[in-house]
Amino acid sequence: MSLFEKEETQKLYYTISEISEMFDINASTLRYWEKEFNTLSPSKNKKGNRIFTIKDIENIRILVELIKIKGYTIQGAKDALKTKSETETFQKSTNQAEVIAKLQDIKAKLLEIRDKLD
Repeated sequence: MSLFEKEETQKLYYTISEISEMFDINASTLRYWEKEFNTLSPSKNKKGNRIFTIKDIENIRILVELIKIKGYTIQGAKDALKTKSETETFQKSTNQAEVIAKLQDIKAKLLEIRDKLD
């Protein structure tokens, strides 16, 4: 990739394996969360495969933060999602997570460029 190429455009839909890799969780966990949380409802394509949108990804980020990072139980996460102020707090941390992810991508690209120059 040259230095002047544009960044890859954002996809409209992601597969369950891409989401699983993105958040380092099992696909079975995602399918379970889909049953447990009304906020997570990916569409399915003609083959019956789940396809996740950006909105689904944002909801998964919130669930990952609640369950995996903060240690909430499933019921605790459900209760937290019902509380508006809690949800706003999670949205702010989601934005921070996006910034961190973008910075990590930039760092990786810079390291790749540095290695090519050596």
